[in-house]
Amino acid sequence: MFFELLIIFLIILVGGFIQGASGFGFGLVVMGFLPLFLSIKESTLIVVTLLLVAALSIIFKVYRSIDLKGIGILIASAMIGRVFSFFFLSTYGEMDSLKKVLGFFLIGMVIFLLLNKKNTAPDQRIHPLIPISLGFSGGFIGGIFAVGGPFFVFYFLMIYLNEKHKYQANLQLMTIITSLSTITLHGINGDFNSNMMIYIFIGIIGVCIGTSLGMKWFEKLPNHLIKRLAMIIVFIAALNLIILS
Repeated sequence: MFFELLIIFLIILVGGFIQGASGFGFGLVVMGFLPLFLSIKESTLIVVTLLLVAALSIIFKVYRSIDLKGIGILIASAMIGRVFSFFFLSTYGEMDSLKKVLGFFLIGMVIFLLLNKKNTAPDQRIHPLIPISLGFSGGFIGGIFAVGGPFFVFYFLMIYLNEKHKYQANLQLMTIITSLSTITLHGINGDFNSNMMIYIFIGIIGVCIGTSLGMKWFEKLPNHLIKRLAMIIVFIAALNLIILS
């Protein structure tokens, strides 16, 4: 049990570091390994709770850069996605076959992030269907697998490509809003149990240390290096889920 908790602590520490340094990646890293020990449902609820802690620890340092203009549609769509994901996870969250689905989805996310190499911001007149589709997808996928961050990343890179503090602040704000909605829905439904509290307690320590270290590198380390490391870790974790589940 001790060895298992130590491994999970280190995984969460690395995920927290990547989240602090690049604005996302915690869910991708941790969800690649945690389902090897727990069910998808338990893993998702633990990671979403720790995502809330990570986002709160970061946003206190960048909250002055929050820009609410133009993200109302994204927030509303994400909340609708979280409601749908609540019913899906409550019904199918204990199925082991979902671990393989998550593994393939993580590999798809890695390929998507590798292919997405936009270096210039598009016209700021973004069609409403873009935040609607990205918001719903991020909300739904994030509510099932706790890895909805890349959908929000893609949107905020479109509108804040050259303003990384606004990108970081608004990304964490979305994480806080969506995580709170998932925690509230599943909390009311009685889906949290005492065993999960042990992992959450250990995780809070790891995520606080990790995000703190990551934020120190936020100004120094190129984001593409952090994201590349995250993608390598996620790819390996995804293969583990597919092969071992």
